[in-house]
Amino acid sequence: MWRAMTEDDLAGVNAIAAVVHPGYPEDAAIFEERLALYPEGCQVLVATRDVLVATSGALAGYIVSHPWRDREPPPLNSLLGALPAQPSTYYIHDIALLPDARGAGVAKTIAAALIDHARQAGLPAVSLVAVNRSQAFWRRMGFQRVDDERLAAKLASYDGEACLMELRL
Repeated sequence: MWRAMTEDDLAGVNAIAAVVHPGYPEDAAIFEERLALYPEGCQVLVATRDVLVATSGALAGYIVSHPWRDREPPPLNSLLGALPAQPSTYYIHDIALLPDARGAGVAKTIAAALIDHARQAGLPAVSLVAVNRSQAFWRRMGFQRVDDERLAAKLASYDGEACLMELRL
């Protein structure tokens, strides 16, 4: 079950990030800032019988997202300072699911909800940086790879296989 993230969840979010994204470390301040700037885009997955993890009721995943500028993904582990006054995309900063939570359709459910949120906000696109071999999942959700040489330095802060993907709404 997805629910709104709270400050009390941040330690669990950081623990999940360390397990799921060890090659893409981010300081705790990154998650704190995103939650403060755009709480509507921050949710946690709570383990239930359908999402099997060691302890029912424990956090099994999270998603962090916010309005942003098209084709300007923030570099890994960087503070935003503020959200743009006139955003041109809805940016999915991070989605992370513990291994036991995968395969139950929860990523598809939250991704669809975020796409709907972006539509309701009147944004023309949803974008993200795909890492950890997640491109196939995002393609199934309708996203396409964006090839833009100007993004090379920012994407390199993730790794050599990271790519910007977007869904035009």
